[in-house]
Amino acid sequence: MKRSNNKRYLGQIVVACAVLCLSSAVGAQETVAPQAESPKKESLQKEESKIEEVQIDEPQKEAVKEGAIGVASYYAAKFQGRRTASGERFNSKVLTAAHLTLPFGTLLKVTNLQNLKSVIVRVNDRGPHVRGRIVDLSRAAAELIGMRHTGTARVELEILAK
Repeated sequence: MKRSNNKRYLGQIVVACAVLCLSSAVGAQETVAPQAESPKKESLQKEESKIEEVQIDEPQKEAVKEGAIGVASYYAAKFQGRRTASGERFNSKVLTAAHLTLPFGTLLKVTNLQNLKSVIVRVNDRGPHVRGRIVDLSRAAAELIGMRHTGTARVELEILAK
């Protein structure tokens, strides 16, 4: 019983502190008298007014531009049969890929820049989760572009359809 009383009192103390903090902040806003601005503040305001206001847009989720180049890797065998981020089961024999930002169902043409072999894959998962990589391919796709033995390859991505 002593613990429940302590918790109740602690809760009341927290609420009381919050009310006091809020009321003092509101009261402080009302009672502060405007002061004469210092010369430093005036010069800063003049400089700030000279600076153009630039609106910064939020970064777009479209990280792949036409002809994006980077390193591709392929899924390990341990992922066979597991669910992908899109909800379907991963099958290493199907031409699929993982990309961090492209919508599921996007068709990508992936070209190995070393041998110029290409494959068209469908994005059905999120990844790769390794810094410096831009796409994860299924084993079948990796074999078709000749990167299964090396594990990674420098590739170019081209979006065919979203």
